[in-house]
Amino acid sequence: MVNATTSAYFSLTAYFDAAVFKYLYFLIIFSLYILIVSANLLLIVVICMNRSLHEPMYMFLCSLFVNELYGSSGLFPFLLTQILSDIHTVSASLCFLQIFCVYTYASIEFSNLAVMSYDRYLAICCPLQYNTRMTSNRIVILIALTWLYPFLAISILISLSASLQLCGNTINKVYCDNYSIVKLACSNTTVNNIYGIIYTVAFIVIVLAIFYTYIKILKVCFFGSKQTRQKALSTCTPHLASLINFSCGCFFEIVQNRFNMKHVPHMLRIFLSLYWLTCQPLFNPVLYGLNITKIRITCKNIVFGKM
Repeated sequence: MVNATTSAYFSLTAYFDAAVFKYLYFLIIFSLYILIVSANLLLIVVICMNRSLHEPMYMFLCSLFVNELYGSSGLFPFLLTQILSDIHTVSASLCFLQIFCVYTYASIEFSNLAVMSYDRYLAICCPLQYNTRMTSNRIVILIALTWLYPFLAISILISLSASLQLCGNTINKVYCDNYSIVKLACSNTTVNNIYGIIYTVAFIVIVLAIFYTYIKILKVCFFGSKQTRQKALSTCTPHLASLINFSCGCFFEIVQNRFNMKHVPHMLRIFLSLYWLTCQPLFNPVLYGLNITKIRITCKNIVFGKM
């Protein structure tokens, strides 16, 4: 007879004994977290305080930077605590809270990138209709949907997983993730699997739609003037780079969850599982801060005290 229970805690077995080096790892992770918070907060303040940046594209960017703060705060404090701890366990409630934060972060990220691609499509392919289509009310609705839909979708996902009867409490990762818990289930997981497939397919469709949008933008640029091409490339390149970087990070994570990765070195597995949660929150502010002229100039003025 299978011993099925609802676990009160989970053990994270991907951590290893780092001895005195754990303080070095703590310092590196802590410094990265401070850098992420500082960079994203700076750009949020720049966009909010500068009236010339109160345009649709920058409002969507502000939403993206807020999400970077949200996602990194769902991971880094937890990692820092676990690095210094000798026993790597986490309560079930905190584990599901982390899953909620991490999964909603990923969903909001893709939703934000989709809205930004739509904004660029209207601005470049339908410039005469841009102001009538991208109104203040439309911006508010799009940003609200970007956040509300993932919160609803992941709430359902978590409720399905939390109700499962489990035959173990071991998660072979450095943080909690939904698929690892579903794999521990003794009870029927058909509903969880179907919902997970629908959820995954929905976001694959969103990613493909984003790429399709940029292909249409590039076609317009190809037949446009030199000035049009330069303007389009300067604004679309950061969006595409961000999308590709995050998509690759998520792909690494999906591959690790679905396939046996024991032949891959342990440290590399940890790095790949953390890539999408640690690199994107720093990659985006650096990418947009350096490549979008208005933001770059305003940041320089703030940092060097010229405002």
